[in-house]
Amino acid sequence: MTILVQKYGGTSVGTIERIEKVAKKIIKKKLEGYKVVVVVSAMAKTTDQLLAMAYGMSKNPPKRELDMLLSTGEQISIALLSIALNEQGHKAISFTGSQVGIKTTGFHTNSKISEIDGSRIREALEDDKIVIVAGFQGINENDDITTLGRGGSDTTAVALAANLKCECQIYTDVDGIYSVDPRVYSKAKKLNFITFEEMSEMASLGAGVIHYRAIELGEKFGVPIYVASSKQDIEGTFIKESDNMMEGPAITGMAINNDDAMISLNNIPHDIELIASIFNSLAQDDINIDMISQTSPQNGMVSISFTLPKGMLSEGVKIINSYIDKYPNIHMDINEDITKLSVVGIGMRSQSGVAAKMFMLLAEAEIPIYMVTTSEIRISYVIHPDHQQKSVEIIAGAFNL
Repeated sequence: MTILVQKYGGTSVGTIERIEKVAKKIIKKKLEGYKVVVVVSAMAKTTDQLLAMAYGMSKNPPKRELDMLLSTGEQISIALLSIALNEQGHKAISFTGSQVGIKTTGFHTNSKISEIDGSRIREALEDDKIVIVAGFQGINENDDITTLGRGGSDTTAVALAANLKCECQIYTDVDGIYSVDPRVYSKAKKLNFITFEEMSEMASLGAGVIHYRAIELGEKFGVPIYVASSKQDIEGTFIKESDNMMEGPAITGMAINNDDAMISLNNIPHDIELIASIFNSLAQDDINIDMISQTSPQNGMVSISFTLPKGMLSEGVKIINSYIDKYPNIHMDINEDITKLSVVGIGMRSQSGVAAKMFMLLAEAEIPIYMVTTSEIRISYVIHPDHQQKSVEIIAGAFNL
């Protein structure tokens, strides 16, 4: 049997009318001969409403109980979609993450999928049922419900496609993947395809169409991913392996992220064990560090700057302060008013001068750079948000994005 996994986001199932339209799209695929597995998110704004209730009762609700609460959002969506499909004459059955054996590990509210038992899904497909699975959730080694954090439904869908060895289609409120967020740059081009490697970088940098953990799973298990609109019947974007057949443009896309903060630490003793201990403590608290920049030693001291999500800033500051208590000469500066602007492209491997051109463009526009880091296929800059729009237009124009 030919299996297909589809995923629909919160806005796609945000009302009863939209759920009924999604049901029609699913039925169309079934009539084409597919055995369909559908992953859905909570209805639009449901998760925010649940969080508001939790934090209205407590400034620090237990994360285990948050997972218990937030997982109910997807249960509403899967039940309603299953009802809609049955009403339209097609057998459907809904399952929570735990019911289909999605096992997780790690922290509550940000767990990772460790394994999936797909037997119950296969049995339902053999019975000619459309299977609806709650995204964003699973069950850990203690049999506690867990959630997967931001982009968890994307991750669920790709993980199921990997388990079932089939294609994954992500349907959302955008009609594909663009070189730049069209809300920021109206001339942005929709991409017919993008490599896993490029999309993983862009997603990790803040391009919010699909989560980077889902892309990493797709690349690891060779899952073809197609991103398209749930509202319009137009071509979307394929995420696939690079064919290495042609030399493409140096830059494929640009990502803009305003959700990070920057911490700068000055007067740190040039002691690799101390520096490693700081970053190890941040990692143990599940704080994601992205850009890191260190100066050369001067009089036995260095300065280090790094970025982290604003939502993790308070925890990060608490950890840094514990080191300042031991090393009172360390001085910490916090800057929450930053924009991280990154360009990504596998073409950078074979084409030189991209970084030089970027520096020249920003210098000519008199745009100060707070920090810059590079990898083989990406260059990231930290600038002031006031310069975001001008920077985007200059770089996008220069690289024909």
